[in-house]
Amino acid sequence: MPKQTVEILVPGGKATPGPPLGPALGPLGLNLMQVVGQINEKTASFEGIDVPVKVIVDPQTKEFEIEVGTPPVSALVKRTLSINKGASNPGTEVVGNTPLSEVVRIAGMKADAMLSYDLKGRVKEVLGTCASMGVQVEGMHPREVQKAVDEGRFDELLKEE
Repeated sequence: MPKQTVEILVPGGKATPGPPLGPALGPLGLNLMQVVGQINEKTASFEGIDVPVKVIVDPQTKEFEIEVGTPPVSALVKRTLSINKGASNPGTEVVGNTPLSEVVRIAGMKADAMLSYDLKGRVKEVLGTCASMGVQVEGMHPREVQKAVDEGRFDELLKEE
């Protein structure tokens, strides 16, 4: 019998055997407390953020492995700004301001999950999320920052390692 994969979003470091984990894993006959313990251990650094987790199960042996993804960009931006949600009207409402260095940090954390091949492209992707959330960067609208990135105004900060 092939391995089964269960993909779920759990609160970092605070998974419980209740929903969504219990109903998804219960039918596979696993020791839920053991699974929950490992998930909480692996997601502790993402406390306060929903984290994508894959539980890969061998139904015959009841062995499992846990793969932790990175939280969505929007969750990382909210955590950086200590806000609960983005703007209701992102075109006119501003919920926060963050330095470009934080955008670069988030782009680095999400590098494996992004479509862009270079740091500038990944930063522009994060800036797009900031725009849709009503978050300013360096006191400017994120679209202006994207243009500035294209013009090379932040090249010193955006050097590839």
